[in-house]
Amino acid sequence: MSAETCLNLDRLCARYGWEIARQTRVALKKNAENHITKSLGVLQEDGVYAFFLYQASRGEREKKGAEALRAQAHALLQAAQISVFDRIADSLEAVRGSNASRGLADDVDSLFLAKCLLEQALIYARYHAKGLESESWDGKSIV
Repeated sequence: MSAETCLNLDRLCARYGWEIARQTRVALKKNAENHITKSLGVLQEDGVYAFFLYQASRGEREKKGAEALRAQAHALLQAAQISVFDRIADSLEAVRGSNASRGLADDVDSLFLAKCLLEQALIYARYHAKGLESESWDGKSIV
């Protein structure tokens, strides 16, 4: 990546935070903020792999919201140019790797960057979700 095309990572997190909140809200109708908050807790306490595993393990009631959140999280890491997410479509495999390819867990710097980006996006998503539940929110993106 050259100096002329430097990404504003905070803006990227804000944009994907909005999409996470919006799409999770559409999929879950209720409890979007709760699901986002629990996901953030798993990420902070247990890491990136556990975060994606948590999304994959959600039951029928939360499945659509978890899929929406996972897809946006994957897209965020692609947009941040973390290359393994361009090469591997399955988020769990992208983190752990396989016999044929290295995963995010094999590159500690990228792993820490991914965790920081996901954490910031989920923090923004939590506030957006809270706003979406408020009657005063008009539902339009502010990013």
